[in-house]
Amino acid sequence: MSRSGTTTRDRSGGRGRRARGRGTRPAGNRRREGVRHSTEPAPAPAVRRFGRPRGRHRRWLQLAAALVAVAAAGWLLLAGPLLAVRAVHVDGLTTLPAGQVQEAAGIEAGTPLLRVDLEAARTRVARLPQVASAEVTRDWPDSVVITVVQRVPVAVVGEPGRRSLVDAEGVLFDAVTGAAPDGVVPLDVASPGPRDPATLAGIAALGSLPADVREQVAAAAAASPDDISLTLADGTVVRWGDASESGAKSEALVGLLEQIEAGTLEPATTIDVSTPDAVVLR
Repeated sequence: MSRSGTTTRDRSGGRGRRARGRGTRPAGNRRREGVRHSTEPAPAPAVRRFGRPRGRHRRWLQLAAALVAVAAAGWLLLAGPLLAVRAVHVDGLTTLPAGQVQEAAGIEAGTPLLRVDLEAARTRVARLPQVASAEVTRDWPDSVVITVVQRVPVAVVGEPGRRSLVDAEGVLFDAVTGAAPDGVVPLDVASPGPRDPATLAGIAALGSLPADVREQVAAAAAASPDDISLTLADGTVVRWGDASESGAKSEALVGLLEQIEAGTLEPATTIDVSTPDAVVLR
């Protein structure tokens, strides 16, 4: 008689399968059992740090090289022969010899250009009587340039043999042994100099004249600041008065001389332009 359900074989077979299932696992499961899962990070591999000491050494070498370069550049500029003075040039001269200016400047050849005392050299050159102003500059790599503005003579003062040129500021700056330069008028004043009012008044009158008219003036005198007179080459005396309105007086005199030269006006022995709006001829 048969029963429904499992047989002994079925039961034993099921046990065998279960037993085999317990004793044998798939390869994939075995591999997974061999892996340990952990939340802790794996230790980093040991690294030997050599970069920092090597970088510090390199920086020290670079700093030392920079210091050497700076020292070398400083030596070249301050003491080296490469940038030393080889020439001193003088510009702006008219009558003053260049050698006199160079000697006054006192700049020795071979002096490092950066060590030249420009202000001291300028001061020494400016002390020359003929110099109104001076400027001293470096001309790299090996020269110094001295630019001079000379005084321009307007009059000559003093007795023959001891005469001196006078510029527009009344400064006596150069001795004259022979004839005065063209256009330089002999000026008779008691105490010539830049602080003498009579000298300044006479210079102002002469300085207002055009060059061609000034060449016709044989002599000038300033007995006082209010009493200036000019004597022309033909003997005509020009009464100037004081130094005020010198421009207007000069224009009046120029106009009169042109008329006399053209023959439209009779020559006069005395021309009074002290009041330029009312000129008087005698």
